[in-house]
Amino acid sequence: MRPIFVVNNFGQFNHLIHRALRDAEISVSLVPNTMPEEEVAEGCRGIILGGGPALERAGNSAKYLNLGLPVLGICLGLHVIATRFGGEVHPGKSGGYGPVDVEICEYDNILAGYPRTIHVWASHADEVARIPGGFVRLARSGICEAEAIALPDKNIFGVQWHPEVSHTEDGKRLFENFNAITLEHGA
Repeated sequence: MRPIFVVNNFGQFNHLIHRALRDAEISVSLVPNTMPEEEVAEGCRGIILGGGPALERAGNSAKYLNLGLPVLGICLGLHVIATRFGGEVHPGKSGGYGPVDVEICEYDNILAGYPRTIHVWASHADEVARIPGGFVRLARSGICEAEAIALPDKNIFGVQWHPEVSHTEDGKRLFENFNAITLEHGA
């Protein structure tokens, strides 16, 4: 079985994403964001766009959204998704990294099994200010209206928070849900 690729966008937690999947016994590989699209398309069954410091350092990440594979964007990965499809990302009003209570607005298969409100850790230095057309807002918080979005028909999902850190409530579930999506819909 092909692995899920975690695309390293130079974020401090990309190795934790890789480890979280490995610890859940999900086949995974950490790959650079410079990997050619063809290699990504042939090498995996789903893509997690990891976090990072800036959109300018996201390499080929936006191109990977054209491969027809399920995608989960985390923090900067969410911003890559939003900007690629015509949304806008701006500096957040709350800035830094810390605890946030997130309200689930729409349940999709990526958020299956979560309660209506979850306690997460997120960075809001930048956040989605305008959700792209065709996307559904899945979650919001008191400081950010786009904590999670999805383009369900294409199995593209993004979250502002970091499911890979221990402070996020039941972050493992998000990875398990994404794994199930890749098994059902992935190549």
